[in-house]
Amino acid sequence: MLKSALRTGLLVTGFSLAAIAAPLSANSEVDPWEGFNRPVFNFNEGVDKYALKPLAQGYRYVTPDIAEKGVSNFFDNLSDVRNLLNNLLQFKLEAAGQSFARLTFNSTFGLFGLIDVATPMGIAQKPEDFGQTLGYWGMPSGPYLVLPLLGPSNPRDGISLLADSAVDPVRQVGDTSDRNALYGLRLIDTRSRLLQAEQIISGDKYSFIRDAYMQRREYQINDKTVSVDYETDF
Repeated sequence: MLKSALRTGLLVTGFSLAAIAAPLSANSEVDPWEGFNRPVFNFNEGVDKYALKPLAQGYRYVTPDIAEKGVSNFFDNLSDVRNLLNNLLQFKLEAAGQSFARLTFNSTFGLFGLIDVATPMGIAQKPEDFGQTLGYWGMPSGPYLVLPLLGPSNPRDGISLLADSAVDPVRQVGDTSDRNALYGLRLIDTRSRLLQAEQIISGDKYSFIRDAYMQRREYQINDKTVSVDYETDF
């Protein structure tokens, strides 16, 4: 979620607290840190309820659809830098070529990414992050872990946030106020995209999000070849 210096501090705090909480809540192979994760999840829910979600709703209300789409396209284009590098690290050369082509066309003909011209050309996005790269090379995910403000994760994906942040184009913006403004806008854009998706959540929200996250990550790391058990009780 957040991609600023705050992320580094929260990662260290999250892993330290999780290590303390683990012995007290090791009641599941999937979620042995549930005793730590649920309070952090509730904290994140509070921040979302009183800050992020209202901001996202207000943003969606006042922003014209065409401008909102342009903002989403802009940040999607920036994410192709990460996609390109991680596809290369996994020797997925065809996907890396597509990521490079998307960056080239959208950054030029698409006016710095505000317009997605690559998708209509048949050049699909090939999302990859460093967590997927580590998983591709055999690193296990470790237990489920909820990070303060950052949300669902695991030790492998938590570590990967640092690597992905290092190659984030927004981080390279020299002016601090401009950089922070871009971080904030991306956060609001990301949250606004989830407004409609969250309507499908049912039952225990913590368990639903945990299971959905873990299945989605396995699906991504196995290049969409993992079978999904639709009878799973979320």
